[in-house]
Amino acid sequence: MLFNSIEFLIFFPVVTILYFLFPHKYRWGLLLISSCVFYIAYVPVYIYVLFLSVLLNYFAGKYIENFDSVRKKRILLISIIANVLILVVFKYFNFFRDSYITKLLSLSHLSILLPLGLSFYTFSNISYIIEVYRGNIKAEKHLGIFAAFVMFYPKVTQGPIERAANLLPQFHKEHFFDYKRVTDGLKLMMWGLFKKLVIADRLAISVNHIYNNPTAYSGVPFIIATIFFAFQIYADFSGYTDIAIGVAEIMGFKLSQNFNRPYSSKSIKEFWRRWHISLSSWLMRYIYLPIAYSTSRIFKKERYFNIKADKWVYLIATSITFLICGIWHGIGQNFIIWGGLFGFYLICSEWTRGTRKRIEKLIRVKKYPAIYNFIRVIITFGLVSFAWIFFRADNISNAIYIIKHLFCFNLSGLSSINGKKEAILAIVFMEFVYFIQGRYGSIRHILSEKPLWIRWTIYYMLILSIIFLGVFNRSKFIYFKF
Repeated sequence: MLFNSIEFLIFFPVVTILYFLFPHKYRWGLLLISSCVFYIAYVPVYIYVLFLSVLLNYFAGKYIENFDSVRKKRILLISIIANVLILVVFKYFNFFRDSYITKLLSLSHLSILLPLGLSFYTFSNISYIIEVYRGNIKAEKHLGIFAAFVMFYPKVTQGPIERAANLLPQFHKEHFFDYKRVTDGLKLMMWGLFKKLVIADRLAISVNHIYNNPTAYSGVPFIIATIFFAFQIYADFSGYTDIAIGVAEIMGFKLSQNFNRPYSSKSIKEFWRRWHISLSSWLMRYIYLPIAYSTSRIFKKERYFNIKADKWVYLIATSITFLICGIWHGIGQNFIIWGGLFGFYLICSEWTRGTRKRIEKLIRVKKYPAIYNFIRVIITFGLVSFAWIFFRADNISNAIYIIKHLFCFNLSGLSSINGKKEAILAIVFMEFVYFIQGRYGSIRHILSEKPLWIRWTIYYMLILSIIFLGVFNRSKFIYFKF
């Protein structure tokens, strides 16, 4: 079920009203049933994959907690492999469909549709069993509550990738109706719909027109489409997250923030602290740090090839982490290169830090901090946007074609871009969003602090913008395919 659908417009208030009418001890059951209804509205059969994931990790958590250290480790390893295997089979089967093994097993004729939210709930489940193994949390004893946690409908399809320590205890806590919390949640939902329908889907018209027909364009249209896509994917994904957080907040649940004005970042490292924060944190906690720790124990000398050992550790850990990040999004060459590019950016930044500092000192650029920071933001945005080409292009050949013709500075075809004027309007709205978030942090803060007439003026403006400028074509959120 899509957040931007008529079905959800009916589903959401019904579930929310029932939630507050139900006694606390039965609410987990309501949330579980409603999450099942929400999930099967997409492809019903894949609810069984979700059930399998729930059972696997529920019992893995129980056994890990109850056994000795040797068997604990064995169960942890088996459960992680099982989770990854489910992810690989359903997410990457079609990619390997023509391989020798699938032909040998007579499976090459099959085609598997990716279960909705598989990547998100798999990572969430892996973090759960690792945290139980580490003793940071207790295994959940109530199967129904654990299932409600995994399948919680606001976050099951696109995250945030919640840690059990944050969300699971909230299912045991009784939540009461709170007018301010409810209105805050509704404001955030409206803000998210504004981002999705008025900004992301309107930018998508121009982006799709160019990226779906790359050989018809060159030069400036590619630059425009790439910049448009950078804002499209941000408005789309952060819009979904705003709606998810808003829905959960209305019922009393607090989900993690996933975005913090990422295009204001002054470095790639800062970008990943602001972009898809729940995934970045997951990769740091469960991939990067364990690899860095293990690798650092291998290096016995202080330097190798006259380069400090810690830089080699950073290179190895970062390369593997962003390779996994790329594969998590998709196993095609596009996503591997996309993840590899970010790894390359970070490694270059780390390895050239000393040289860059000496150059900055020599030219005294820090005497003008505003200009210095502005240049850093522009460079970071340019590097991120360049990587988005591989993310958005339909295949590697299209991505290479776009890059080859990116700086031809040919204006031909510019006038024929579909939705150009509407896209420019969407960019203006995007600047409005960035202004609000930069100055006030959230739309909720600016609205709660203003007089009644200002608040309602803004409400009506947002609602009318959604109604008259929104694109109502039931388009899926971009991250649905991950």
